Amino acid sequence: MIGEYSFLPCTPAGVMRLIESTGVDITGKQCVVIGRSNIVGKPQAMLLLQKNGTVTICHSKTKNLKEICLGADILVVAIGRAKFVTGDMIKEGAVVIDVGMDRDENGKLCGDVDFESAEKKAGYITPVPGGVGPMTIAMLMKNTLTAAKQQAGIE
Repeated sequence: MIGEYSFLPCTPAGVMRLIESTGVDITGKQCVVIGRSNIVGKPQAMLLLQKNGTVTICHSKTKNLKEICLGADILVVAIGRAKFVTGDMIKEGAVVIDVGMDRDENGKLCGDVDFESAEKKAGYITPVPGGVGPMTIAMLMKNTLTAAKQQAGIE
């Protein structure tokens, strides 16, 4: 919580790397995280806060969710419901990171964001599959390398 760590949770760390790759500075941005899990939602909010984002944590029972999302410069969706966030919930030009791994009505892999409607509004958006998943694996490899270095006394 105070930012002193060797290892970051892999999925939130991957999300941060994706946001950084856009060139968007998190400082002062309205950041909305939909999802409050201990694995993604809560650590994601803390990482955004450490980068000086103004963070709102929402969930399936949040009132006025659409209005809150429409104010988000950065929207991270990890709620676990297929195509839950639609294009009409996204601010023009927002960074939209879809952490979801769901199946649609046809059994096809999809995310928590309705990509088709959302990509028309978002400045940046991650696909599912192929977005956050590979970044999670990359961050796991980074943590593994850090652990090996620490164990060998290299770092």
